[in-house]
Amino acid sequence: MRGAANQVPAYRIKHREIESPAELQSLIKCFWYTSIDFSKDQSCFEVMPDGYAEIIFYFGSACSIKREGQLQLLPSPFIMGLLNQPVILHADSRIEVVGIRCFPWTLSNVLGLPAVLNGPRVFQHPIAQLQQALSEFVRVARVNDALALLKEYFLHGRSSIATDNILLKAGRAMRNAGGTLPVSDIAGQAHATVRTLQRKFKQSSGHTVKDVTALMRFEQVRNRLWFYPKSNLAALAHELGYTDQSHLSKEFKRYSGSTPAAFARKAKDRQFLSDNDFVAFIQA
Repeated sequence: MRGAANQVPAYRIKHREIESPAELQSLIKCFWYTSIDFSKDQSCFEVMPDGYAEIIFYFGSACSIKREGQLQLLPSPFIMGLLNQPVILHADSRIEVVGIRCFPWTLSNVLGLPAVLNGPRVFQHPIAQLQQALSEFVRVARVNDALALLKEYFLHGRSSIATDNILLKAGRAMRNAGGTLPVSDIAGQAHATVRTLQRKFKQSSGHTVKDVTALMRFEQVRNRLWFYPKSNLAALAHELGYTDQSHLSKEFKRYSGSTPAAFARKAKDRQFLSDNDFVAFIQA
């Protein structure tokens, strides 16, 4: 994050999400909507890493990402794979986003596509046909109907989604522990060898188990500091299984580009509004 912590807010965020139905909870975390209203002087927003992969539909302003010094337009929908550092996206005015938050080990099965690697990715899939219907719902402020349409789409196709019990059991263990379990313990709870688990995880997500658990722990630290900026870092490091506070700080800066202390100060002085939950679009 850049800029003074006390600067005038550059945009306002509204966020809403609905839980995944029971039939999909092992595959999809939630369905969500976010709108961002920019000021005349602000046109970019930062997406912070977390432990999820997303399918993103957007409406209103065009959305671009800077690559090799040039802005490149992203189509709708696109996939936001796991991030190992913040990504800056650009929009000209108001942008509205509808997303499907998937677990990284299930996204390829949900879409029937090869493993998705880091960052924004263009993809071809029949789900793109929902763009027009979602756009109409969003245009007339029927956000709940847009989210319901996505939910029904995946419920209807649930029987055709391939699942792997080892990955589902491993994913459940990882989520329950917030990324604090060692790989050997995760493999044990999935009733698999470490080698088998690592191979299946790499094939499904494009990442190692350790990659994803590290992001899950970072996400917990990020959220704790966002809501409770005065949290004791040494205690937080102990709670989440880091070696010590220095280890936590090093990992936090690796993923966020900011020290935990700087992030906490930003959280204390935040001057834009979010309706609920942590929204990973932070003033750049």
